[in-house]
Amino acid sequence: MAVPKKRPSHARTYRRKRANEKRSLVTIGVCPTCESPVLPHHACPSCGYYKGQEVIPVLAEKEKEKKKKEKRA
Repeated sequence: MAVPKKRPSHARTYRRKRANEKRSLVTIGVCPTCESPVLPHHACPSCGYYKGQEVIPVLAEKEKEKKKKEKRA
């Protein structure tokens, strides 16, 4: 029976084991309302819409922040 003459190095073993583990590319969609990049199955971070409905009230939060800044100044 054949026996290896030398022990394979750690780098060689690691490279062989990781040969088929490739990182997959992240698919990025486009928001239909504001046309900004969006991850699939996520609400749009800029407008707060998901599947045509407003899920996150982003504009209301921005208005509150503006009012707070005006009060401070």
